Amino acid sequence: MEIPQTNPAHLLDLARARMPYGKYQGWRLIDLPERYVVWLSGQGFPPGKLGRQLQEVHEIKVNGLEYLFDPLRGVGSEE
Repeated sequence: MEIPQTNPAHLLDLARARMPYGKYQGWRLIDLPERYVVWLSGQGFPPGKLGRQLQEVHEIKVNGLEYLFDPLRGVGSEE
C-alpha cells in the first residue's frame, strides 16, 4: 500500500479554511463540531474545493486525527 505524501501547504490551507455559510459561518473547518461534519457527509458534501476540504475534515475527525492540526491552530489567523 502506498502512503500518500503530506503536503504542508495543503494542510495549512485546510487549517485556515473557514465555513462560508450556515450555522457555523466563519468557523474554521477544522473546528466544526464532529456531529455537524458527519451530518454533512450524510447530506452530501458541496461540490468543489469546499466539498473536498469538508470531506478531508470528516476523515480526520472520524478517525481521531484532529490532534494533527493542533500545531497549525492560530497560524496565519486574523483572530
